Amino acid sequence: MVFVESTPPLTRDYIKILQQCPKKTTHESTRVCETFEALPAIDLGRLTGDDEGERAKCALEIVRASSEWGFFQVVNHGVCPMLLSQMRKEQIELFRAPFSRKSTCGLLNNSYRWGTPTATSPDNFSWSEAFHVPLTKVSNPTCYGEFSSLREVLVEYAAAMQKLARILIGVLTSNLGQSIEVFEEMIGCDESTCYLRLNRYPTCPLSAEIHGLVPHTDSDFLTILHQDQVGGLQIMKDNKWIALNPNKDALIVNIGDLFQAWSNDVYKSVEHRVMANAKRERFSVAYFLCPSHHSLIGSCKQPSLYTNFTFADYRNKVQHDSKLLGRKLGLSRFRR
Repeated sequence: MVFVESTPPLTRDYIKILQQCPKKTTHESTRVCETFEALPAIDLGRLTGDDEGERAKCALEIVRASSEWGFFQVVNHGVCPMLLSQMRKEQIELFRAPFSRKSTCGLLNNSYRWGTPTATSPDNFSWSEAFHVPLTKVSNPTCYGEFSSLREVLVEYAAAMQKLARILIGVLTSNLGQSIEVFEEMIGCDESTCYLRLNRYPTCPLSAEIHGLVPHTDSDFLTILHQDQVGGLQIMKDNKWIALNPNKDALIVNIGDLFQAWSNDVYKSVEHRVMANAKRERFSVAYFLCPSHHSLIGSCKQPSLYTNFTFADYRNKVQHDSKLLGRKLGLSRFRR
């Protein structure tokens, strides 16, 4: 195999892992995708319409998709297409900066990362780079350096995601017999606790089995993803990997681990991954609805399937497992 250096230095890091694990064995996570499917597509415009029956049907579709798939896509979601286009343009320009600039100059709260520092085998190495930005830093002009035009777009984008997330959470909590006001009081998800993650998946000519992002579930309540049309996102359903066809008009929503626990397994946090592409780079932006670190994540129904834990407890376990095993064990750590 001929290795050509990449930017960021993913090839270098991947070679080091190969040298540590010269006999690569096929892990369950590297199984090839078995089918291509479209996620349930939900027209959110019906939630605000005058037809009470359509509002109820729309809410039911959201609940059903969250329970059966853990993933769904929304159209007519209220986020301006121009904003999404501007976000993509600014994101591409940001990632075009030299690696030395991104990795050493403290951009976006010094949140740049690449690859997987904790990887112990090729199976848990991610061929990607990202900025993982707390929403509390989005409006801070000192975080942007020469990328000042990104600030205005990120501020508007974060507000749009917060608004959309609250609409979806309102539907999902109502189905559980809880009000969104009670949820917000108990959990405390707001702009002081949430994140945006700007992702780039560089081309990867080495192997079709390399992950752009390793199989995982999300350590939050709810994720909203805006992706380009390259594809590569796959989810686990019925014990097989399903590749999701991109929809240019849709945002993808998925349930996180914390919502699965809080709903007492009514909603499902589903394993997903991104496969690297040999010919085309891929861009996406993810919004993560997270609670404060001290929020107690108890189940809203009793008897609870999980022991009570805080978000800080959960993150500590995830980080410990990632360092020790190269992957996280997630909610299984807290199941009774």
